[in-house]
Parts: sequence; structure tokens; C-alpha cells
Amino acid sequence: MKSYEFVLRRLATILSVAIISLSVMAAVTGILLSFYYEPVAGRAYQSLNWIDTEIPNGLLIHSIHDIAGNALIVTALIQIVVMFLGRQFRSSWLTAWISGILLTLTGIGLSWTAIILDWSQVGYWRFRIELSTIEAIPFIGGTLRNILTGGGAVNTTTVAHLYTIHSYLLSVGAIALAIVHLWSLLQQEKEMKGAVAETSLMTSEVKTEETTFSQI
Repeated sequence: MKSYEFVLRRLATILSVAIISLSVMAAVTGILLSFYYEPVAGRAYQSLNWIDTEIPNGLLIHSIHDIAGNALIVTALIQIVVMFLGRQFRSSWLTAWISGILLTLTGIGLSWTAIILDWSQVGYWRFRIELSTIEAIPFIGGTLRNILTGGGAVNTTTVAHLYTIHSYLLSVGAIALAIVHLWSLLQQEKEMKGAVAETSLMTSEVKTEETTFSQI
């Protein structure tokens, strides 16, 4: 049982390191792309195409950004499964649970806000369909739609809003949550190592007492 718990604990820590690495990788490549990307309807597609074809290593940077974003979601989902199997409910583990779930939702949000940033036909119509779903949410649907679109049709303002949410709010949030997640898991490892050391010390003392008693 202890070996099983150790493997899960160590796997969770490794995955948390991978998560923060992917978050930083996506953020850095996103910053590099922002030097040439234009969040303007009609020009976003051309700017990304120019990055992929004309800028040195532009296609590589763009590809790494996409792969890191998708890998972040997959890794975060795997992490939730690992933590569920671990069934640890210490205070630090609870922090890891909350930060892990929020991080997964943030990763999905990053992926969703990016669907229209390339201003492609597929992204545009997919966003329009999902926007209709959001608008159908009771009480807050209309407000959410206005926030995302800027209060009107899907146009340059919409691209600018989603670019801001994607690049500033969600990206910073993902890195912050990844740091909290890693810190909480390291704290949990420290707590569990202390508990193991205390148990070993108590066992050693009991054995010493038994040896002394038998000699008497």
C-alpha cells in the first residue's frame, strides 16, 4: 500500500512539474507570436499565415504554442485522475485539488478563446454556434455574450476581447494556478515524509524497548 501511495504521490509531483513547464512554454511562445499577430477581424488570419510562412521559425513557434496548450489540458486531466486514485485529503492535497480543477478549466478556456483568434471560417462559425449556446444560459447568457462580443456582432471588437481574455487573464491565471498546484504537492510530500519518518522513529523505539526487555 505504501509503495502504491508513493508511486501516485511521485507521479502527481512529476505531472505538476510538467504542467508548469507547459504553461510557461505556452506563455513564452504566445508572447513571441504577439509581436506579429494582429487581433483584427480580416487581418488575424493573414498575420498568422505570415508568421507561419515568412517569419524565421514562426511555424515552429506557432506549432509549439498549439501543442503546449493542448498538452496542458491533457496533462491536467490526467493529474486529476492520479489525485483521485491517491485519495489523499490533507489540507495541502485539498489545495492541489482546487488548483488542479481550476487549472484544467483555465486550460479549456484558453483553448476556447483561441478558436476565433485565427479568424478562419471553421473558427468563426464554431464560435457563432457556441455563442448561441452561451446566450441561451438563463439570466447571465446575454451578459456573457455582450462581454465576449463587445455588445454587437462578431467583429474586430470580439477578436480584441477574446485576445485580451486569452493572453492576459487566462494565461496569467494558468501560470499562477500551476505554481500553487506544484507548491501544494511539494508541501504534501514534505508532510508525508515527516509522517513516515515519525512512524519509523516510533517503530525503532519500540524495537529497542522490546530488545531491552528481552535482555532483562
